[in-house]
Amino acid sequence: MSTYPITPSVGGPHLKPAVLLGIAGVLATLALMPYLLALLPAQFAALHWPLPAITLAQAGATGVLCWLLGWAGLRLGAPYGLDAPWLRAWVSRRPLDPARRSRWGLAAVLGVLAALLVIGLSLLGPQPAHSETTIAAWRGALALLYGGVVEEVLCRLFPIAALVWLLARCNRRVARPWMFVTAIVLAALLFGVGHLSAAQAAGMLGTPLLVARIVLLNAMVGLVSGGLFWKYGLEHAMLAHFCADVVLHVALPLTGA
Repeated sequence: MSTYPITPSVGGPHLKPAVLLGIAGVLATLALMPYLLALLPAQFAALHWPLPAITLAQAGATGVLCWLLGWAGLRLGAPYGLDAPWLRAWVSRRPLDPARRSRWGLAAVLGVLAALLVIGLSLLGPQPAHSETTIAAWRGALALLYGGVVEEVLCRLFPIAALVWLLARCNRRVARPWMFVTAIVLAALLFGVGHLSAAQAAGMLGTPLLVARIVLLNAMVGLVSGGLFWKYGLEHAMLAHFCADVVLHVALPLTGA
């Protein structure tokens, strides 16, 4: 059975890549606001703060969270190969490790296929009591960066790296394949659960079956992104998530579905 012993020298400094992830988190959150305003109009109307203040506060908080959890995820995961190798090489101005393989086309295709699977399965089983909010494709396009960057840092990089690190600590700091698989599945379920609050606010829940529907459909994208993160790096996971969201939040609204 393959094992993944800890290699402390792998990865190098983590601060600069984490800072860039934090900056990307700020920009992604700013771009996300038109989407949120269309998805949750009542919730924003009930707030007593001016919209610019809410936007800046949310963007700042998300940026700090992406920076801190990005740094922690890179620090814990890099020794086990859970890294952002292309971002790290660019920041450090060093050539990419020749052992790193790139499968950008595969990541894009898997992201699209995951989205198509979600669409197909969403037509089966229980449906919301009323039609879901239709959001313009341009708003969905602005939300792409948030899914591809922020959600991958918060729901993929940090939880998978932390879980693998924790499990490996219980095994003399040697990570086995089942530890990665376990972490990927748990992180995918966490990713699905993270969508429940927005789904509830949008009136898309109501029964346990609808809750399970939201969690499992989103977890499918999480499983694909998690597998790519493990095998090829965080950037491949980001690309797959981005492509899945292009289908779900841009192409699908353009069809009128």
